[in-house]
Amino acid sequence: MIQDSYHPYESADSCEPRLTINASRVLEERYLSRDETGLVTETPTELFRRVAAAVAAAEAVWDARPEQRLAVKDEFYRLMASRAFLPNSPTLMNAGRRLGMLSACFVLPLEDSIEEIMSTARQIALVQRAGGGTGIDLSRLRPKGSIVRSSGGTTDGPISFLAMLSGITEAIQQGALRRGANMGVMRVDHPDILAFIDAKSDLSRLSNYNLSVAITDAFMEVLHSSPDQAHIVVDPHTGKRGLLSKRGGSAEYLDVSPARGGDGHYTVGEIWDRIVHRAWQTGDPGLIFIDEVNRHNQVPALGPIRATNPCGEQPLLPFEACNLGSINLAAFCNSVTDRRSGDQVRWEALRSTVELAVRFLDDVIEVNAYPTPEIEEATRATRKIGLGVMGFADMLFQLRVPYDSEQALELADRLGSFIREAGWTASERLGEIRGNFPAWSGSIWEADHNGRSMRNAHVVTIAPTGTISIIAGCSSGIEPIFSLAFHRHVLGGKNLIEVNPIFEAALQSHLADEKQIQRSLDYAATHGSIQDLASIPESLRAVFRTARDIGPEWHVRMQAAWQRHTDAAVSKTVNLCTEATPADVEAAFLLAHKLKCKGITVYRDGARPEQPMALKAKPFESPRPASVLFTLQNCRR
Repeated sequence: MIQDSYHPYESADSCEPRLTINASRVLEERYLSRDETGLVTETPTELFRRVAAAVAAAEAVWDARPEQRLAVKDEFYRLMASRAFLPNSPTLMNAGRRLGMLSACFVLPLEDSIEEIMSTARQIALVQRAGGGTGIDLSRLRPKGSIVRSSGGTTDGPISFLAMLSGITEAIQQGALRRGANMGVMRVDHPDILAFIDAKSDLSRLSNYNLSVAITDAFMEVLHSSPDQAHIVVDPHTGKRGLLSKRGGSAEYLDVSPARGGDGHYTVGEIWDRIVHRAWQTGDPGLIFIDEVNRHNQVPALGPIRATNPCGEQPLLPFEACNLGSINLAAFCNSVTDRRSGDQVRWEALRSTVELAVRFLDDVIEVNAYPTPEIEEATRATRKIGLGVMGFADMLFQLRVPYDSEQALELADRLGSFIREAGWTASERLGEIRGNFPAWSGSIWEADHNGRSMRNAHVVTIAPTGTISIIAGCSSGIEPIFSLAFHRHVLGGKNLIEVNPIFEAALQSHLADEKQIQRSLDYAATHGSIQDLASIPESLRAVFRTARDIGPEWHVRMQAAWQRHTDAAVSKTVNLCTEATPADVEAAFLLAHKLKCKGITVYRDGARPEQPMALKAKPFESPRPASVLFTLQNCRR
């Protein structure tokens, strides 16, 4: 049994937050303020108070009482310092500082003219300078070889412009505080789709872009019914329909009908197989089921959604931005003693945290310094926020529930439903007090929810959480953990050793020999799994399962369980072992579509020479103690 003494999440009042060693390192490396010489000039306590004060300043818009703002500021501080909730990285980095840009997710339009393409390039630069990530849809650009009337020449097509935009990110690299991230999307029926699918077969190209193919309902219907039918593409500039020639991959604009095709043109099945193979090979492209996304567009009157943010969890309209924040589920487990006599989860504490987090994220919209007027206008019109979760795998560990089990799916379903309803209720109350989001008329809230007041067009998003989960000292997003012990590579060449503290506590409870504990950690760090380690009791092996122990089907089913209760989308990677086959990738893709996921990404271990988490390459040592108080001695003042 896991020791009852494992309670890492403490309430924070005036004391400094208790952080892991790795959290302290990440904060010092990337988040804490520095002077002009580069020396750190604030502690984590001061960071959280800086952010709380900057965000709580929005309260003055609705309540002029200074004591009210002070009370909310203190609540926001405790929310972050206790590690029960953290906002996205740009908010932690920029709130109360010169840039003041607090959103993480942006989607920008990319229209078919040099002037508009360069305008988008400029906006990407401004967003990424402040730490945001951008998504673009390339589908409206004319294909390679199209005639440009103004010059009489031909265009190099969308991929050449994508390379240019990737170069902009490379040049900026967000001040070395946050690596540039982008999403490039192309519809499956665009004439340049083959070049897009293959764009990252050379991993040295487009290194700052994730790629996703926007898959339509029509494509999937043909894939299931007639995969040998020729694949039809449409020129976005002329509207002409064509077939993709196998002689060079370019479109031939013929008198196209579904029956037409033959050996000389690519079929729907062949396009699908190419997507699957490239995803198996490198992890790119992923899929966005674009019609499923638009079936859940909260503001359809404003137009269709065409792209997402870099990790796929935030489908947005052109120029929209969204600020994210995640609740640490591991902080809401009842103690072992309480779990024996009652519920596993502290539901009322979770509800209170959801309500305060929604208020925090709505306040961020108010105080945010937007990169451009167009982004500010679009964002304020819908006031979308993205409240998500992290620490789900750690919660399962504490509750002794295997990730790949029906019990875990049932818990995800219950948690997702609870958080969404609590979040909707909080946004509804804010809407009644502060006013609905400006684009409410014609939204689903007016049409499909009986005119329900809502401050925010959507509330719930499941983000990957990246570095904020390191700061919180928990597992990322809804992912199973990569390994119970591993090396994490972060920006700046740092190599962080991570050991799951719940696993380590369980070993200490079951194994009396310290050397045996260290050997178990070393084995986990080497193999990424403890399933073949006979010295660890079977009861522990059944619970402490890692991403490589979990079959693709369970990854997808877990994503679908959360998606049912998520307004936006879910960032979830289906992690595959090195030995996985293209057939495994295809099965995951098909199941994701069947279960109505909005998108899917797969990654086969070792598919890229560099990846953010890796198993050990040298003797492993546990980074004990598990947590430290960050003191002023950690600052070079």
